[in-house]
Amino acid sequence: MEKNDILFGTIEDLTVEGEGVAKVDGMPFFIKDTVIGDEVRFVVTKLKKNYGYGKALEIVTPSKDRVNAVCEHFKRCGGCTFQPMKYEAELKFKEKKVYNNLLRIGEVPTEILDEAMESILGCEKEYHYRNKAQFPFGTDKDGNPICGFYARRSHDIIPTTECALGMSINKTILEAVLDFQKKCDVTSYDEGTGKGIIRHVLIRSSKDEKEHMVCVVINADQLPNVSVLVETLSHIEGVASISVNINKKNTNVILGDKTVTLWGKDTILDTIEGDDGTVLTFEISPQSFFQVNPTQTGKLYSIAQEYADLRGGETVWDLYCGIGTISLFMAKKAGRVIGVEIIDKAIEDAKENAKRNGLSNTEFLVGKAEEIAPELLKRGD
Repeated sequence: MEKNDILFGTIEDLTVEGEGVAKVDGMPFFIKDTVIGDEVRFVVTKLKKNYGYGKALEIVTPSKDRVNAVCEHFKRCGGCTFQPMKYEAELKFKEKKVYNNLLRIGEVPTEILDEAMESILGCEKEYHYRNKAQFPFGTDKDGNPICGFYARRSHDIIPTTECALGMSINKTILEAVLDFQKKCDVTSYDEGTGKGIIRHVLIRSSKDEKEHMVCVVINADQLPNVSVLVETLSHIEGVASISVNINKKNTNVILGDKTVTLWGKDTILDTIEGDDGTVLTFEISPQSFFQVNPTQTGKLYSIAQEYADLRGGETVWDLYCGIGTISLFMAKKAGRVIGVEIIDKAIEDAKENAKRNGLSNTEFLVGKAEEIAPELLKRGD
């Protein structure tokens, strides 16, 4: 076999990145945009000693699990690798991957896995569930501002204001920012030169989509003609918080250290609901870590709480606790919960969230978990 050979194979498995795996004469080939069960004709694009890469030329016989992708950009975008696969098949694939990793890497005996491992829990909402999105901004070849998502393994922006995973409000907000740029001649950031103003726009939405937060990340101390943008965004239904985040560093990290609220509130409110009906409310800031799928988060925390089998007298440690989401779920049934987090603002938010939810059996400490945990042991917590 040589590069540019045309071969035929059946996709037997997928990598963790979603590339199909077909074997030809015992040699595995990795082929993007394929589904387990596809019979595919492909061209060899790269050959290594024990494996190769291919590009699909034709899906000769489609897999029974193949579906039409809902997004036109999925082949280029790095976000939705499994779009051409039925959701049920995707869940089955991920469950099998976890099982095999525990078996192969974790060396957990088969008999223990078969007895202990439960079935994967899918989400009722396959699309438009994601409560947070971060859109990079740039400039096209004609000098027009664009936003979208990075192409796979690159920082080339695929221009779009829509995403099948995100909330529908994102499109309206992004188009408003792009219109503002054109109207006021506000440039987008250029990674190559380090010049330009708008780097990213971060959008958060509450689970019920009644509150939205817009944070414009800028490569400057202030945003030119900011009042024009605030006037536009503040009239979009549901927008409750508008801010700028200042990031002038030559870095791939999206948010800088300083955030300034321009209009509305510093935070928005969101809820997580457990399977037992427990509902907890949290204040979310641009920097807050908060699970992006609120429905699945409730399931995840409920299962963790169930497995912990709390009876009311335990002390629970939540290391790397963030704004206290898991901490407060555990505090509903534990005797006491201690949360540890290195970010000061997150600990402030955790304390406020405990008060908001009427939970007084919590303690939140700022510092490195690996340093504070031994101290907690010493003092007998």
